[in-house]
Amino acid sequence: MKKLSILTILIVAFVVNIQAQSKKAPDFKKLDAYFAKMVQDWDVPGASIGIVKDGKLVFTGNYGLIETGKPEKPDENTLYAIASNSKAFTSAIIGMLVQEGKLKWNDRVKDHLPYFSLYDDPWISSQVTVRDILSHRVGLGTFSGDVIWYKSEMSAENMIKLAGKLPQAYDFRAGYGYSNLMYITAGELIKKVTGKTWGENVRERILIPLDMNRTLTSAIGLENTTNVTTPHGRENNLNFPIEFEDWSEIGATGGIISSVNDVAKWMIFNLNHGINGTDTLLTKSTRNMVWTPHNNFTVDHTTKNDLGRHFSGYGLGWNLGDFHGKFMVGHTGGFDGMITAVTMIPEENLGIVVLTNGHKSPIMAATYYAFDQFLGTGTKDWSSDLLDRTNENQKNDTRIADMKAKRVMDTKPSFPLSSYTGTFHAPVYGNIKVVLEAGELVLLFENSPRLSAKLRHWHYDVWEIVWDEKHAWFSFGTVKFLTDNDMQITGLEFKVPNDDIFFEELKPKKVR
Repeated sequence: MKKLSILTILIVAFVVNIQAQSKKAPDFKKLDAYFAKMVQDWDVPGASIGIVKDGKLVFTGNYGLIETGKPEKPDENTLYAIASNSKAFTSAIIGMLVQEGKLKWNDRVKDHLPYFSLYDDPWISSQVTVRDILSHRVGLGTFSGDVIWYKSEMSAENMIKLAGKLPQAYDFRAGYGYSNLMYITAGELIKKVTGKTWGENVRERILIPLDMNRTLTSAIGLENTTNVTTPHGRENNLNFPIEFEDWSEIGATGGIISSVNDVAKWMIFNLNHGINGTDTLLTKSTRNMVWTPHNNFTVDHTTKNDLGRHFSGYGLGWNLGDFHGKFMVGHTGGFDGMITAVTMIPEENLGIVVLTNGHKSPIMAATYYAFDQFLGTGTKDWSSDLLDRTNENQKNDTRIADMKAKRVMDTKPSFPLSSYTGTFHAPVYGNIKVVLEAGELVLLFENSPRLSAKLRHWHYDVWEIVWDEKHAWFSFGTVKFLTDNDMQITGLEFKVPNDDIFFEELKPKKVR
């Protein structure tokens, strides 16, 4: 028995020693060199990366440029738009209101916002709860309706009203459709309950207590702020600077602008389960509610996967899953010209923030590589692997090339230019006008003036959309003028290939 006990102790000690060696602090110089090469290989203009461990910011790395063609380099205080990483702030504010008895997770949205509706269906509209809008399970398709708010000058309330006209993609609570509009709704819910804007709530309840003193909830006045990165679009494998968008009206879905230093404070707060020093801002019940899957995704258990993943789902403002058996929580963000990620492994008290100012971005390559280095879970070259996949996906996306190849040359429009003018109404958007200016057709969006474009004849009654300004999410597109049997123009049909802003949902009909 004594011999067996000694042998058992030796085996346990050996296993513990091996585990300790596998989890030893990584070589930060190696990490830094890897990230520097990664940013260069991906041709992202610039990036700032931070790692928190055991309550401290233990690594920061800054690479590339604040803006292509200019010498300034980013640092740990450089501001980036973190976009949909803001959703976790929104669910945290909702959680605080629940703690205060001002809301319940299962409150019906319509009881607080009487104008809220979906699909012209009174029953569904009356049943949608706070949890439903925060977990993307109301029945809308992913990114459906983003064309409503994109570069719009409308109020959030009007955007929400228009959302009620969008088509239903799946049965209520029977699937997943990532919806920015439902988080815009959450922002208006916060405003209604508190009498203060979403931004004011975030500042007072989170940013000030956590000393996130560089973080903004709006781009208003950003031109007077120093050390701000420039967003970049990408076209023909080249990065180009674009304007910094103001998402203050839709802040609850993606309005926060922050830095590595400040996001590190947010991660440390979350890894401490909502406790800031001696102050409990999020109760245990709230922490568990937002980090519990309310919408589950299928994982293929018949095949190995790169993450060693066993489950995947969406909580309330957080993506949930596991990394080689360890609970992983995080989110990503896509802003015009900036892609970001915040990812944590709570049981290891470990978190990674990756901020980039370009559209071809290695956010998850950096994240997974760093996790592997800290946890000893592998030696995979994530940057090379994910870059190959990204390049292959881009190569296989032939939507625009196919459209151009099908152009029929030497055709003429059916009518004189003046016949194409008029006002076209889209129930999910509002009015779109086609006017004649200086001998050419011009497309005008009444709620989004910056989407204006010239129309250049493509073939037959189809016209190429030549945008007046470059946009981050889309470039080439066409619009077709529809006619009835009497050859009267009746509407418009858009075709703008991209994965985010769906002009095809507009379906405007001519009203005058």
